[in-house]
Amino acid sequence: MNIVNKLTIRHLKQNKKRTLVTILGTIISAAMIMAVATIGVSYTDLLKKQAIENNGNWHVCYKDITTDQIDSLLQDEQTASLSLIEDRGYAELDDLMSSYKPYIWVRGMNDEAFTQFDVQLLEGRLPEAENELIVSSSLEDEEVTWSIGDEVTLATGKRFTEEEWAEPQDGLLTSENSLERNEEGDLNETLIDINETSYTIVGFFEQPNWEWGWTPGYMVLSHIDESDEHYPVDSFVYVDKPDRSIYDHADELSDMLGITNVQYNSELLRHSGITASDSIDRTMNGMLGVIIVVIIAGSVALIFNAFAISVSERSRYLGMLSSVGATKRQKRNSVFFEGAIIGVISVPIGIVAGIVGIGITFLAINPMLDSIGLDQQLSLTVTPFSILITILLSALTIFISTWFPALRASRITAMDAIRQTHDIKLKTKSIRTSKFVRRLFGIEAELGLKNLKRNKKRYHVTVLSLIVSIVLFLSVSFFTDSLKQSYQIAESGDAVSYDLEIYSDDADSVSELRESMEDSAEVTDVLTQREMNVSLYLDESEVAPELLESGGYDRMDDGQYRYYAKITSIDKDSLDEYVDSAQIPDNWDDESMSAIVLDTITYEDFEQSKYVRTKSIITNINDSLNIVETNWDTEETKELPTLTVTALTDKTPMGSYNAYLGSVNIFVSNETFEAILNESDLEAEDNLMYVKSDDPMATEQTLSELSNRSINNLYDQRTQGEQMIAVISVFTYGFVTLITLISLANILNTISTGVALRKREFAMLRSVGLTNKSFKKMMMFESAFYGVKALLYGLPLSILVMYMIYRQTQYAFSYSFTIPWLHILGVIIGVFVIVGLAMLYSLTKTKNETIIEGLIQENQ
Repeated sequence: MNIVNKLTIRHLKQNKKRTLVTILGTIISAAMIMAVATIGVSYTDLLKKQAIENNGNWHVCYKDITTDQIDSLLQDEQTASLSLIEDRGYAELDDLMSSYKPYIWVRGMNDEAFTQFDVQLLEGRLPEAENELIVSSSLEDEEVTWSIGDEVTLATGKRFTEEEWAEPQDGLLTSENSLERNEEGDLNETLIDINETSYTIVGFFEQPNWEWGWTPGYMVLSHIDESDEHYPVDSFVYVDKPDRSIYDHADELSDMLGITNVQYNSELLRHSGITASDSIDRTMNGMLGVIIVVIIAGSVALIFNAFAISVSERSRYLGMLSSVGATKRQKRNSVFFEGAIIGVISVPIGIVAGIVGIGITFLAINPMLDSIGLDQQLSLTVTPFSILITILLSALTIFISTWFPALRASRITAMDAIRQTHDIKLKTKSIRTSKFVRRLFGIEAELGLKNLKRNKKRYHVTVLSLIVSIVLFLSVSFFTDSLKQSYQIAESGDAVSYDLEIYSDDADSVSELRESMEDSAEVTDVLTQREMNVSLYLDESEVAPELLESGGYDRMDDGQYRYYAKITSIDKDSLDEYVDSAQIPDNWDDESMSAIVLDTITYEDFEQSKYVRTKSIITNINDSLNIVETNWDTEETKELPTLTVTALTDKTPMGSYNAYLGSVNIFVSNETFEAILNESDLEAEDNLMYVKSDDPMATEQTLSELSNRSINNLYDQRTQGEQMIAVISVFTYGFVTLITLISLANILNTISTGVALRKREFAMLRSVGLTNKSFKKMMMFESAFYGVKALLYGLPLSILVMYMIYRQTQYAFSYSFTIPWLHILGVIIGVFVIVGLAMLYSLTKTKNETIIEGLIQENQ
């Protein structure tokens, strides 16, 4: 080891406080990078596990294939394993009491399917022959007393209905069809092609997530062998290393084999980083690219500040090396050597700290995930790749951070070090201040501003630290909000905000049923609504621009455009709650024929492969809506009472869906609805009730006993969407909290170190008569100058970065760019509070020092 490196190590030991501060900053940076990598890997792993539990561990499904096609799939190069599931049909059982699950649903699976679909045995063993069965635990609520070893005979058949809508499929109902009932609520389906088969019960298994709650039968599983002749089956292909070519390959293979129905496990593929849409890939990669650059820039700034302050503090030491013959290269390498020592110590500690910190965070988060019903939990997942990435990025940031300080160190001469000319500029122009500063704020403010101008490098380093912190916080906040908003837009068409849906053509029966359910202990919310479908005639200026561009409009002979409108009346209590939640004025219906217009919609533009959020109709408060009723059989129209727009909103009440492009949803009071209905010639009223419940299955049973109306149980669909939003929210707030802590550490480190290096300056000011009160006032103004300067540069730069992130989202989504003013207000307040607290904290370390101690202060 050469003498310069030995002196560098000695200097690090002698200046323990400064060395510890630098090590701490580097540890924080490495921990941040490791934490982000670990969060990303662990979060992706969670989503994969949840997708597998929901749908099974497969990638491509080929429906209704034959034995010959099975052989071809097994020989395909992409097939790692092939699961087969055969739908043997439904069987009626006298012991079944449920009116919404009146069947036993028999399915056959091969050995791979039992593994890939993670069938969890509670008792017994898996079936090994086609005449053996295992029974789902969902059957426990029924009066079926099957035991292991029992022989049962099931007459299985296909579900058939005579409803016209099922004619294209020969009247056959699949497992995806809920129970078919007529208008009176009676069962409107039968079983055909019935075959009797004897089975032996060999076990019981835990009800899986892919046994949907709304399916009309309790699942039992048997065994099939792909080498045997059997009915057409569904095959589920698992691919070892899937990539985007999986879609093209599956299309080509299905065409070659004559398979007409191909489906993909989109959820699992999406969480594996594979989507069928280039636009979504481009959006996610672009957003991640922008945010990674911001995080690395923040890390560089954090470590750069530490080394810049270190070089400033070591200027005399470097000048001493120059005086004894040290070359520029030796002085430059001394800074690189210091960075290497700091890195060797800090990066391993940072990696461990990041992993431990995220592990503790997961321990705190998992109970929250469990409380919202998420079956899987975040498990700490650390890969060699994430550790390697952390080491490389940390090394890169340390190198970049030390480069400019090293160049500066190489240029320091002995005379410069003695005169401190690198840090302090005494030219008159450079420290000149405006007369208004003293007049408005006093001599203390002028002194503070002059101090900043004299110590420009430290001043710039501190302001840069604040700017980076501002950009980090706002960019990451906007990034995570964009993720959440993009998911909500993508899922809004399928979003379900209730558990149970009941339809009836009789408004009175629905109202009576609602009153009965209000006293139910497990019911948390009930909403009833009446709907009618009408038309609106609009001028071109009122039509959504996207509809005009697409050419999908319906233009009348008189030049007006026909819109399809759904007018909805909600029960009084639910309407009041909706008005409050949507922040609609209470007096919106003070006049007759008032209407709330849902003027914002989200739809998927298939031609552009993107999701669009836009205005459904261009209208304003107090505009009139001309409603027209059309008899589609005779094409005759009739004008109905005119509505007045008294409120506009983008919020939907429970049970309502987004309209599609070219349509609009309108909400009115019950009195207005009746007035329109009384003028109508057609019976176009639909009556629905939506229910939220703590126990949807029990509530469904109660409803079926009170009414014979059709009940649609969508609990699984609703909870899946809510769970995903909750997980994204946890990820969002955790990530923002992490960045906030990093920013705080950055600011405190920079300001406290800068103040510590100015002890001599403070002692000099006190020696010429500056009182403690004036001294505090001077420092307060310095803090204000720091904050104002950082905000002047940080906020525009943050908005630019946020817009760059927004632009990346527009490859797959279309919505307007909005500046997060609440976040910006929080940042403005936070900057001044943090800077002020950092100054006060730093000054507490100098207030007890005497003037003499300050003047003779040496680095420690």
